[in-house]
Amino acid sequence: MEYEAVIGLEVHSQLLTRSKMFCECSTHYQGSEGNTLVCPVCLGAPGTLPVINRQAVAFTIMTGLALGCSVAQYSKFDRKNYPYPDLMKGFQISQYDAPLCHDGWLDISDNGAAGRVGIIRVHLEEDVAKLMHRADFSGESYSLVDVNRSGAPLMEIVSHPDMRSPEQARNYLMKLRSILQYLGVSTCNMEEGSFRCDANISVRPRGSPEMFPRVEVKNMNSFKAVYQALSHEIERQTAVVEGGRRVVQETRGWLDDKGVTVSQRTKEFAHDYRYFPEPDLPPLQISGKWVEELKALLPELPDARRRRLMSEYGLPAYDAAALTASRAMADFFEATVRAKPLDGEPLVARSKTVSNWALGELAHLLNLHRLDIGDAKVRPHHLSEILDLIEEGIVSSSMAKELLQGVYQSGRSPREMVQEMGLIQVSDATVLEQAAEQAIQANPQAVADYMKGKGPAVQYLVGQVMKLTKGRANPGLVNQALREKLEARRGH
Repeated sequence: MEYEAVIGLEVHSQLLTRSKMFCECSTHYQGSEGNTLVCPVCLGAPGTLPVINRQAVAFTIMTGLALGCSVAQYSKFDRKNYPYPDLMKGFQISQYDAPLCHDGWLDISDNGAAGRVGIIRVHLEEDVAKLMHRADFSGESYSLVDVNRSGAPLMEIVSHPDMRSPEQARNYLMKLRSILQYLGVSTCNMEEGSFRCDANISVRPRGSPEMFPRVEVKNMNSFKAVYQALSHEIERQTAVVEGGRRVVQETRGWLDDKGVTVSQRTKEFAHDYRYFPEPDLPPLQISGKWVEELKALLPELPDARRRRLMSEYGLPAYDAAALTASRAMADFFEATVRAKPLDGEPLVARSKTVSNWALGELAHLLNLHRLDIGDAKVRPHHLSEILDLIEEGIVSSSMAKELLQGVYQSGRSPREMVQEMGLIQVSDATVLEQAAEQAIQANPQAVADYMKGKGPAVQYLVGQVMKLTKGRANPGLVNQALREKLEARRGH
């Protein structure tokens, strides 16, 4: 029997507010000394009263609008009760039956085919503290608690179980992260934990309407981990079903180093958390006027920008999709194209070249150093200047790549660095003719091959001239000089 996966995702994203969800403590805890950004509220001290962060509510509503959700006129916070060392109060303030946003969707593609994933809800809650597990010199294990993260505003986006493969789940997450970054509501840094995903997955006979027991998978901190964990879980559950056994509804953790999931605990149900309305917070009445004001603040989102880059800049669909996956990269591309005065030329005149460099050499450097384009020293005017140098014949394409690396490291002007790095392209006819003659004299076999009509022989000789000039010769002029000299020999 052929089986299919049924996958739904729960994504938690920390919001980019200056203060925590229910107190004035700073949310900038990354790199801070442990337990220094705390107060009686986020420490869970008795008698303290929470106050709702208005900006966190606004960010959540904006996200819901971007995902096609309906915004609730009435919403409230609830207490979610469960005992765990990272939960300072013994309960988490979350939302249960009256979320801020509900019933939306996200369109994704899978191998070129479009698909729609339903969004059940987008709600708001507070993050928990961070547990750090250690071992002393004798091997005895213990845990430390850092409360700095506790109380940070956390938005949860819950999808319908509409995905059928790890590929679709990965595409959904990448698209969702891109939207949140465009909105500016979250950094979505998975390594720092500001964008986290839990997956609910089950398998069933293909096409069957029956829902089998589902497993929740946690501890996935990268797109690759999500893909691998879901792939493993599909294989594991399929083997269980084919073996005549029943899949246990439970929570499992992904062990990245071993490539397997392991059982953590039986899966909780809503009644296990004993939800009840948070008595210290008033219900929220969301006015239509405020929703319209927030809707007016929404930026151009990835899909709309992709379509515009294709129509306005004449980019192929692949380039437009790759560039708009990151708002910062799309901004960089447009700023680079517009950095040079157009003088009546259409935007498309330089667009494809800029796209090739941004998605090629520049993306390679960024990936190599694990940097986002917004954190790099290369700015749009730098890349535009490098392209000017190529067009002016001052540097070749290979020299320009070396120049880009220098600018990437220093952030200095490419024109200034050309002189210092000795990258000015040699176009002097006398110099090139001398180098061409030297290459011909040193490579009689290549000359003989050319005379026999073997075209690649010229390219070999061009390479020899480039070596003689340390890569500084103008390739086009070198090719011309070589052919003239070789044809002159043929005539004799």
